[in-house]
Amino acid sequence: MDFFNRQYEDLKSIVEEKSTVICKLETDNALLQSTVTDLSNRLCAVEQHMRGSNLEINGIPEHRTENLVNTVIQLSRSIDNPVSEDDILHTTRVAKLMKQNDKPRTVIVKMRSPRLRDSILAAVVRFNKKNATDKLNSHHLGLAGTITPVFVAEHLTPNNEALHAATRKKCKDVNFKFVWVRNGRIYVRKDESCSAITIRNMDSLKLLT
Repeated sequence: MDFFNRQYEDLKSIVEEKSTVICKLETDNALLQSTVTDLSNRLCAVEQHMRGSNLEINGIPEHRTENLVNTVIQLSRSIDNPVSEDDILHTTRVAKLMKQNDKPRTVIVKMRSPRLRDSILAAVVRFNKKNATDKLNSHHLGLAGTITPVFVAEHLTPNNEALHAATRKKCKDVNFKFVWVRNGRIYVRKDESCSAITIRNMDSLKLLT
Protein backbone atom coordinates (compact mmCIF):
# COMPACT_ATOMS: atom_id res chain seq x y z
CA MET A 1 0.00 0.00 0.00
CA ASP A 2 2.88 2.35 0.79
CA PHE A 3 4.38 1.59 -2.61
CA PHE A 4 1.12 2.32 -4.46
CA ASN A 5 0.59 5.45 -2.39
CA ARG A 6 4.03 6.76 -3.37
CA GLN A 7 3.32 5.96 -7.01
CA TYR A 8 0.02 7.80 -6.82
CA GLU A 9 1.59 10.87 -5.21
CA ASP A 10 4.35 10.93 -7.81
CA LEU A 11 1.82 10.65 -10.64
CA LYS A 12 -0.36 13.34 -9.07
CA SER A 13 2.64 15.66 -8.83
CA ILE A 14 3.52 15.05 -12.49
CA VAL A 15 -0.06 15.73 -13.62
CA GLU A 16 -0.22 18.96 -11.63
CA GLU A 17 3.09 20.07 -13.11
CA LYS A 18 1.94 19.28 -16.65
CA SER A 19 -1.36 21.06 -16.03
CA THR A 20 0.52 24.17 -14.98
CA VAL A 21 2.65 23.98 -18.11
CA ILE A 22 -0.45 23.52 -20.30
CA CYS A 23 -2.18 26.53 -18.71
CA LYS A 24 0.90 28.66 -19.34
CA LEU A 25 1.13 27.47 -22.96
CA GLU A 26 -2.56 28.25 -23.51
CA THR A 27 -2.05 31.75 -22.11
CA ASP A 28 1.05 32.28 -24.27
CA ASN A 29 -0.81 30.97 -27.33
CA ALA A 30 -3.74 33.34 -26.78
CA LEU A 31 -1.29 36.23 -26.40
CA LEU A 32 0.53 35.24 -29.59
CA GLN A 33 -2.76 34.97 -31.51
CA SER A 34 -3.77 38.41 -30.29
CA THR A 35 -0.39 39.81 -31.31
CA VAL A 36 -0.61 38.21 -34.77
CA THR A 37 -4.11 39.62 -35.27
CA ASP A 38 -2.95 43.08 -34.20
CA LEU A 39 0.09 42.95 -36.51
CA SER A 40 -2.07 41.71 -39.40
CA ASN A 41 -4.49 44.57 -38.90
CA ARG A 42 -1.63 47.07 -38.79
CA LEU A 43 -0.09 45.62 -41.95
CA CYS A 44 -3.44 45.76 -43.73
CA ALA A 45 -3.84 49.40 -42.65
CA VAL A 46 -0.38 50.25 -43.99
CA GLU A 47 -1.08 48.46 -47.29
CA GLN A 48 -4.38 50.31 -47.63
CA HIS A 49 -2.70 53.63 -46.86
CA MET A 50 -0.19 52.96 -49.66
CA ARG A 51 -3.17 52.67 -52.03
CA GLY A 52 -4.56 56.03 -50.89
CA SER A 53 -4.01 57.67 -54.30
CA ASN A 54 -5.09 54.67 -56.38
CA LEU A 55 -8.16 54.07 -58.50
CA GLU A 56 -9.42 50.66 -59.51
CA ILE A 57 -11.25 50.66 -62.84
CA ASN A 58 -13.15 47.64 -64.12
CA GLY A 59 -14.79 47.13 -67.49
CA ILE A 60 -12.30 48.84 -69.82
CA PRO A 61 -11.97 46.62 -72.93
CA GLU A 62 -8.43 45.45 -73.66
CA HIS A 63 -6.54 46.31 -76.85
CA ARG A 64 -2.96 45.53 -77.85
CA THR A 65 -2.22 49.15 -78.73
CA GLU A 66 -4.13 50.67 -75.84
CA ASN A 67 -2.88 53.77 -74.07
CA LEU A 68 -4.28 53.61 -70.55
CA VAL A 69 -3.14 57.12 -69.66
CA ASN A 70 -5.14 58.58 -72.55
CA THR A 71 -8.10 56.41 -71.59
CA VAL A 72 -8.04 57.72 -68.02
CA ILE A 73 -7.78 61.31 -69.29
CA GLN A 74 -10.80 60.72 -71.55
CA LEU A 75 -12.70 59.20 -68.62
CA SER A 76 -11.98 62.28 -66.50
CA ARG A 77 -13.24 64.57 -69.25
CA SER A 78 -16.43 62.55 -69.65
CA ILE A 79 -17.27 62.92 -65.96
CA ASP A 80 -16.45 66.65 -66.07
CA ASN A 81 -13.44 66.35 -63.78
CA PRO A 82 -10.53 66.66 -66.24
CA VAL A 83 -7.00 65.66 -65.26
CA SER A 84 -3.71 66.04 -67.12
CA GLU A 85 -1.05 63.48 -67.94
CA ASP A 86 1.07 64.87 -65.10
CA ASP A 87 -1.70 63.97 -62.65
CA ILE A 88 -1.36 60.29 -63.53
CA LEU A 89 1.75 58.75 -62.01
CA HIS A 90 1.23 55.16 -63.14
CA THR A 91 -1.29 52.90 -64.88
CA THR A 92 -1.28 49.14 -65.25
CA ARG A 93 -3.51 46.13 -65.68
CA VAL A 94 -3.35 43.44 -63.02
CA ALA A 95 -3.50 39.69 -63.49
CA LYS A 96 -6.85 37.94 -63.14
CA LEU A 97 -7.53 35.81 -60.09
CA MET A 98 -9.40 33.36 -62.32
CA LYS A 99 -7.82 33.02 -65.74
CA GLN A 100 -10.97 31.50 -67.23
CA ASN A 101 -12.82 34.75 -66.55
CA ASP A 102 -13.44 36.47 -69.90
CA LYS A 103 -13.81 39.95 -68.39
CA PRO A 104 -11.04 42.49 -69.14
CA ARG A 105 -8.29 42.79 -66.57
CA THR A 106 -8.65 45.44 -63.89
CA VAL A 107 -6.83 48.73 -64.43
CA ILE A 108 -5.02 50.31 -61.47
CA VAL A 109 -4.28 54.03 -61.70
CA LYS A 110 -2.03 55.89 -59.28
CA MET A 111 -2.99 59.55 -59.14
CA ARG A 112 -0.87 62.46 -57.97
CA SER A 113 -2.67 62.73 -54.62
CA PRO A 114 -5.49 61.19 -52.57
CA ARG A 115 -7.48 64.41 -52.97
CA LEU A 116 -7.36 64.11 -56.76
CA ARG A 117 -8.35 60.46 -56.51
CA ASP A 118 -11.32 61.37 -54.34
CA SER A 119 -12.43 64.13 -56.72
CA ILE A 120 -12.62 61.59 -59.55
CA LEU A 121 -14.60 59.14 -57.43
CA ALA A 122 -17.07 61.88 -56.47
CA ALA A 123 -17.36 62.98 -60.10
CA VAL A 124 -18.17 59.42 -61.19
CA VAL A 125 -20.97 59.24 -58.63
CA ARG A 126 -22.39 62.58 -59.81
CA PHE A 127 -22.15 61.50 -63.45
CA ASN A 128 -23.97 58.21 -62.87
CA LYS A 129 -26.72 59.93 -60.88
CA LYS A 130 -27.17 62.52 -63.59
CA ASN A 131 -27.15 59.89 -66.35
CA ALA A 132 -29.08 57.09 -64.70
CA THR A 133 -30.02 55.54 -68.05
CA ASP A 134 -26.57 55.94 -69.57
CA LYS A 135 -24.07 55.39 -66.76
CA LEU A 136 -20.32 55.47 -67.32
CA ASN A 137 -19.35 52.97 -70.01
CA SER A 138 -16.74 52.24 -72.67
CA HIS A 139 -18.50 54.57 -75.14
CA HIS A 140 -17.79 57.54 -72.87
CA LEU A 141 -14.12 56.56 -72.93
CA GLY A 142 -14.03 56.83 -76.71
CA LEU A 143 -13.63 53.07 -77.19
CA ALA A 144 -15.22 51.42 -80.21
CA GLY A 145 -17.05 48.10 -80.13
CA THR A 146 -19.64 46.69 -77.79
CA ILE A 147 -20.68 49.09 -75.04
CA THR A 148 -19.68 47.77 -71.62
CA PRO A 149 -20.24 49.38 -68.21
CA VAL A 150 -17.18 50.88 -66.51
CA PHE A 151 -16.82 50.91 -62.73
CA VAL A 152 -14.45 53.18 -60.81
CA ALA A 153 -13.66 52.53 -57.16
CA GLU A 154 -11.00 52.78 -54.50
CA HIS A 155 -8.14 50.30 -54.79
CA LEU A 156 -8.60 47.96 -51.83
CA THR A 157 -6.16 45.46 -50.37
CA PRO A 158 -7.00 41.77 -50.95
CA ASN A 159 -8.23 41.49 -47.35
CA ASN A 160 -10.46 44.54 -47.64
CA GLU A 161 -11.66 43.39 -51.05
CA ALA A 162 -12.75 40.07 -49.55
CA LEU A 163 -14.38 41.88 -46.63
CA HIS A 164 -16.17 44.21 -49.02
CA ALA A 165 -17.53 41.27 -51.02
CA ALA A 166 -18.68 39.50 -47.85
CA THR A 167 -20.30 42.73 -46.65
CA ARG A 168 -22.26 43.18 -49.88
CA LYS A 169 -23.54 39.61 -49.63
CA LYS A 170 -24.47 39.98 -45.97
CA CYS A 171 -26.28 43.27 -46.59
CA LYS A 172 -28.27 41.65 -49.37
CA ASP A 173 -29.28 38.83 -47.02
CA VAL A 174 -30.39 41.17 -44.20
CA ASN A 175 -31.89 43.88 -46.44
CA PHE A 176 -29.39 46.66 -45.79
CA LYS A 177 -29.74 49.22 -48.58
CA PHE A 178 -26.35 50.92 -48.59
CA VAL A 179 -22.75 49.67 -48.76
CA TRP A 180 -19.88 52.01 -49.61
CA VAL A 181 -16.14 52.48 -49.21
CA ARG A 182 -14.42 55.67 -48.11
CA ASN A 183 -10.67 55.97 -47.56
CA GLY A 184 -10.30 52.21 -47.46
CA ARG A 185 -13.00 51.74 -44.82
CA ILE A 186 -16.24 49.88 -45.43
CA TYR A 187 -19.54 51.33 -44.25
CA VAL A 188 -23.13 50.09 -44.33
CA ARG A 189 -26.49 51.62 -43.56
CA LYS A 190 -29.83 49.86 -43.31
CA ASP A 191 -31.82 52.73 -44.84
CA GLU A 192 -31.95 56.51 -45.09
CA SER A 193 -33.13 56.92 -41.48
CA CYS A 194 -30.33 54.85 -39.92
CA SER A 195 -26.78 55.86 -39.05
CA ALA A 196 -23.74 54.36 -40.76
CA ILE A 197 -21.95 51.32 -39.34
CA THR A 198 -18.24 50.68 -39.89
CA ILE A 199 -17.34 47.14 -40.93
CA ARG A 200 -13.86 46.47 -39.53
CA ASN A 201 -13.66 42.70 -39.92
CA MET A 202 -15.70 39.56 -40.48
CA ASP A 203 -16.88 39.60 -36.87
CA SER A 204 -18.54 42.96 -37.53
CA LEU A 205 -20.84 41.29 -40.06
CA LYS A 206 -22.31 39.09 -37.35
CA LEU A 207 -23.80 42.20 -35.76
CA LEU A 208 -25.86 43.00 -38.86
CA THR A 209 -29.39 41.71 -38.45
